[in-house]
Amino acid sequence: MRGSRIQRGAGFSLAELLVAIAILGVLASLGWSGGTEILARQRVEAAARRLDQGIQRGRVEAQKRGQPCGLSLESEGWGPPPASSLPPCLQTLERLKEPIAAGDVQLTHNFPAVLRFSSNGLVLDGGTAVLSSAGTTLQRCLVMGLPLGITRLGRYSSGRCEPDPSL
Repeated sequence: MRGSRIQRGAGFSLAELLVAIAILGVLASLGWSGGTEILARQRVEAAARRLDQGIQRGRVEAQKRGQPCGLSLESEGWGPPPASSLPPCLQTLERLKEPIAAGDVQLTHNFPAVLRFSSNGLVLDGGTAVLSSAGTTLQRCLVMGLPLGITRLGRYSSGRCEPDPSL
């Protein structure tokens, strides 16, 4: 009987195992909900940067070519002007959504149908665009003021585009 000794208590009981699984489940759900919020915020931030970059690229392209060009802001991003005599700013035709794992980004704006850039790079139109995404309360806004077409990114709240010190 010397070698046939059975050790007891060399494992986990069913109760211990169930408690450990429950704790891991709670931790995973907390991480998942926080992760989706972060991803939604990143989608909004990236779309806001793309929106601003489109304006800056249109300005530079008109200046380099020495002739006016135009862009149209659609729900998906920058596109060519619809049936316009103004040539499109080709270097700017960019989408607002991420190509990989794209989530929905909602865009509302009061820009005209064609955003016009003069041959010296000035923007001839102004307006405000608001970007949001499901999963976050963050709403980014871009305001373009006339007559120089200076852009400012901010946080949209209470119907206004407020400056955001975190930018």
